Amino acid sequence: MSAVPGHSLIDGAPVAPAITHARFTIGDVVRHRMLDFRGVVFDVDPVFANTEEWYQSIPEGVRPSKDQPFYHLLAENAESTYVAYVSQQNLVHDESDEPVDHPAIDGLFTGFSDGRYLLRREHRH
Repeated sequence: MSAVPGHSLIDGAPVAPAITHARFTIGDVVRHRMLDFRGVVFDVDPVFANTEEWYQSIPEGVRPSKDQPFYHLLAENAESTYVAYVSQQNLVHDESDEPVDHPAIDGLFTGFSDGRYLLRREHRH
């Protein structure tokens, strides 16, 4: 069996290449593909950077690959606000053009314009 161009083989089976670039940026409003929540990106890890315990707590059938960007979100659902850590494969752009209602937004962002948040100058690298 030969590998598909751009893919590698593990135990004879083709494996898709790692996602090498972040699809979302700080200030983007995103929605989870499967769960009912949305949020604003406030940090990006180029690959998984959480604890192994957290990773293993995800059911194996839906556990994402570690070799992709992961996003820190100020998240909201119908019941509460919280901080979420989500793989790129599980996020899509939120098309609602509605602001996210999270109490920590004002501390990180100056405003909401054209569907995204503007990071405060003091938090820019």
